[in-house]
Amino acid sequence: MPYVIGAECIDTTDMSCVEECPVDCIYEGDRKLYINPKECIDCGACEPVCPVEAIAQDRRMSDENEPHIADNRRFFVELLPGRDAPLGSPGGASRVGRIGVDTELVAEHS
Repeated sequence: MPYVIGAECIDTTDMSCVEECPVDCIYEGDRKLYINPKECIDCGACEPVCPVEAIAQDRRMSDENEPHIADNRRFFVELLPGRDAPLGSPGGASRVGRIGVDTELVAEHS
């Protein structure tokens, strides 16, 4: 997974990163954004525009954000609340729009 969005994004969702992403791989949950690891081309365009510095390569995530590496993947491969199938790799966030739910880690974050 090249880039990951950490806890700093929870309840912030500025969307600057979405505008910069050339492959439309940043999806909107309810409280946080998630980068699809199968669609990301590891270009890094999203990282410098994040106003809360929530985005980093998986191997450069802080210890505090380490759980978000696996959690980011979970958003796409596990069944989210209220959905009938995992999101998977739909080929672009704009095709599916706002997902409106989060993983358990993010939903329970206080």
